[in-house]
Amino acid sequence: MKIATYNVNGVNGRLPVLLRWLAETTPDVVCLQELKAPQEKFPEVAIRDAGYNVIWHGQKSWNGVAILARNMEISEVRRALPGDPEDEHSRYIEAVVNGITIGCLYLPNGNPAPGPKFDYKLRWFERLTLHAADLLASGKPVVITGDYNVMPTELDVYKPERWVEDALFRPETREAFKNLVAQGWTDAIRKLYPDQKIYTFYDYFRNAYGRDAGLRIDHFLLSPQLDSRLVAGAVDRNVRGWEKTSDHCPVWIELAE
Repeated sequence: MKIATYNVNGVNGRLPVLLRWLAETTPDVVCLQELKAPQEKFPEVAIRDAGYNVIWHGQKSWNGVAILARNMEISEVRRALPGDPEDEHSRYIEAVVNGITIGCLYLPNGNPAPGPKFDYKLRWFERLTLHAADLLASGKPVVITGDYNVMPTELDVYKPERWVEDALFRPETREAFKNLVAQGWTDAIRKLYPDQKIYTFYDYFRNAYGRDAGLRIDHFLLSPQLDSRLVAGAVDRNVRGWEKTSDHCPVWIELAE
């Protein structure tokens, strides 16, 4: 079972890129972030024509998350992270696909930090950590994946000294991610590549992609039930070089049945 995550940075504007990548790589499950489309503007027909069932939670101009499944049913569980009924951001959607609970998230950026946006990021992280603990306690196989907007270690960022004050790399952010993983989750990509430089995001500016000056901010966390089933994973880095592409690369893992 191949599961992918991809921050598309605008699902309608990047639709040709998304459809080409789906056709070339045929993942079984795909979690999308940053749809930047209201609910009624999501390209449902094009996605279904590509062979995927889909659920999504849109939002005008910002955020938005979706889960796609190829030739499989999607049983939606929730379309918001628990803990703050007044939070209107479309940043989390959860479903069961083929017996696996899939949480798709788009964690707040948090810049400028310190400030209200950074405070919101940390509060969101706290809610995610509480919910993740409940998911672990369920004893079910779970994947929580998406754009976490955090580089966990210096290995995950080009020139880390330039990022020390950024919300994605501040000590509070890294500590929050560390605490989440410490519940018993496996950082899948880092398990597969413990010492390698792996980037999932390249800024549009200063030829970041050409210079391989990137960040690893798109992650897969696996519950213990899936840790032993992890057999492969990688970043589809070449997609970042396509025309009119997202600034994120698709990332995927493969689980043994």
